[in-house]
Amino acid sequence: MAGWMVDPDGGEDRPLAEINVTPLVDVMLVLLVIFIILAPVMANSLKVNLPRASGDATLSQTPLTVVLQADGAMLLNDQPVDSNLLAQRLKEAVQRDPELLVRIDGDGATPYQQVARLLSVVQAQGIRKIAFTTLRP
Repeated sequence: MAGWMVDPDGGEDRPLAEINVTPLVDVMLVLLVIFIILAPVMANSLKVNLPRASGDATLSQTPLTVVLQADGAMLLNDQPVDSNLLAQRLKEAVQRDPELLVRIDGDGATPYQQVARLLSVVQAQGIRKIAFTTLRP
């Protein structure tokens, strides 16, 4: 009988005081294997229905490019500028196109303080569309 221990001397049967954990361990190992196999499959099977849009994938406007070199020198569309001249040219460009896009190409070795100064000059001219150029890792 399951759950009862038989006395080998022919005495009375008494209840088994120990729990048999072998079936529990077997079930847990099977579940563990199932989860190990299914986890990567479930992670890669997330479905997202992206909306479709017609139109050109390219930018509708050519952005102004500001290059910030590691030594702090700046170029606006490949022309050397200082902070004052940059501010003046950006202000003129914003008056022509209020939705102006400015792309910042910064050297990776440029100190953060110089990048922050450049951003403040660009934003002070009312430009709200700013893009940063980076390389893929």
